[in-house]
Amino acid sequence: MTEAEHKILLVDDDSDLLELLSIRLSASGYEVDCVNSAEAALNRLDVSRPQLVITDMRMSGMDGLALFEQIHRTSPALPVIILTAHGSIPDAVAAVQRGVFGYLAKPFDSKTLLAHIAQALRLTPGSAPQTEAPAADWRASIITQSAAMEDLLTRASLVAEGDASVLIQGDSGTGKELLAHAIHDAGKRQARPFVAVNCAAIPEQLLESELFGHVKGAFTGAVRDHKGLFQVAGGGTLFLDEIGDMPLLLQVKLLRVIQERQVRPVGAAQLIDVDVRLISATHRDLKASVAAGEFREDLYYRLNVVSLTIPPLAERREDIALLANHFLRQLAQKYTKKVNGFAPEAMALLVGAPWPGNVRQLMNVVEQCVVLCTGALVSATLVQDAMHKEDIEMVSFEEARKRFERDYLVRVLKITAGNVTQAARLSQRNRTEFYKLLQRHQLDAAAFKTP
Repeated sequence: MTEAEHKILLVDDDSDLLELLSIRLSASGYEVDCVNSAEAALNRLDVSRPQLVITDMRMSGMDGLALFEQIHRTSPALPVIILTAHGSIPDAVAAVQRGVFGYLAKPFDSKTLLAHIAQALRLTPGSAPQTEAPAADWRASIITQSAAMEDLLTRASLVAEGDASVLIQGDSGTGKELLAHAIHDAGKRQARPFVAVNCAAIPEQLLESELFGHVKGAFTGAVRDHKGLFQVAGGGTLFLDEIGDMPLLLQVKLLRVIQERQVRPVGAAQLIDVDVRLISATHRDLKASVAAGEFREDLYYRLNVVSLTIPPLAERREDIALLANHFLRQLAQKYTKKVNGFAPEAMALLVGAPWPGNVRQLMNVVEQCVVLCTGALVSATLVQDAMHKEDIEMVSFEEARKRFERDYLVRVLKITAGNVTQAARLSQRNRTEFYKLLQRHQLDAAAFKTP
C-alpha cells in the first residue's frame, strides 16, 4: 500500500491547526479526512475507514482520550496518535499505557509527525507492501463491506502473525471455518496443511482416534495404524469446529496434548511430538458451559487466548446484497444459467429478511433461485418460494424461542420413538422438566411411539 492509499482521520476543534495539518499530510502523499470534534470522528469512522487517527487531546465536548476509548472498544487494531499541549503530557503518557499508539507534544515539527505516522502505519495490518502476493489474498474468500467485519479481519491478521490459540465464536452459518482458514493463510504456516474436524459430527468413541490416531489392534476394526489429525496437520493448523460439543473425558486428553505438545495414539505406549496451531470454533456460549460444568475451565482458557466473534448476517445488512450477487455469479456459472441479477423487489426481500441461518442460509436461498430461474433476473416470487415464510417475517424473540423449543422436542421424540426417559437424557433435562416442556407445547409422547 502506497502513501497515497493511506487514509488518515484528523480530529481537532482548532480549524486553523486542522487545515495546517491537512496541508502537510496531503503534501506528503496521504489521503486526509478532517473533522472538528470527537463525536464527528466516531460518525465518520465507518464511512472513512482510516488506517490511522490523529486527534487533539483537549477539545470541546468529548476529549481525545475519550475518543480513543471509543475507538479502541470497537476497532482495537486502529492506531491513534494524540496531540497534546505540555500541560496535559501526564494524561497522554497514561493514555499510551492504556493502548494509545503515541503522543506528540505541541509544538512539533513536520519530520517528527511524519516519522510517528510512518511507524504507526507500518504496524497497521495490510499497510506494508507485499512482494509475494497481494495483501488481500488471505481473506479473498470472505466477501464483506461491513465495518464490523473489517475490524474483525484486522484483528485476525494481527493474530495470524503468531501462534496463539484462537477461539472463533458466532452463530451457525456465519463462516467460522472460512475465518479460520483465512488466519491460516495469513500466517507463517500457510504452506503447511489446514485440517478441519467437526467435533459434533463424529461419535464420541471415534473422536479420540480421529484426533490422536490409533495403532493396529487397539480396538475391534483397527486393522492398521492410523495417523490422527494432530499428526496430519503437522506444521500447520488444526481447526476444531464445534469444540463446545466435545465430551468432557476427551477435553481432559485434549488439554494434556496442548500442554505437552505430544499425543498418544489409542493403544500406543509411546508419545508422539506434534506441532500445530490450534483454532477452535463454537456457536455455544462457552462461558455458560464452563459455569454449568459442561466445559473445562482450564481448557477454555487454553483455547481462548485470542477471541474473535463473527457478527450474524442480520447485524451486517450492508453485506447481504454484496454476498447475494457474489453467490449469484458463482452459481450461475456452476449451473450454466444466464441469470444476471435480482429484480429490485427480490433484493428488497433478501435485504429485509432476518437470516437466522446467516450466510449459509443466504447461499442456499440464492442457489434455489438460480436453479429454478428461467429468465435473466431472479424474481421476488422465486425468493419467496425459496425462503420459509417465517424467515421473511420478523417474529418476536419469544415466538422464535417457542418455535425452536417445539421443533426440538419433536425431533428428540422422533429419534427416541417417544421414549421420554431417553428423550430427557438426550436433551440433558430431568424427566419432570421434560414433561413440563411437552405439556407447554401440547405434545403427546405416545404419538411418536413406533407400532
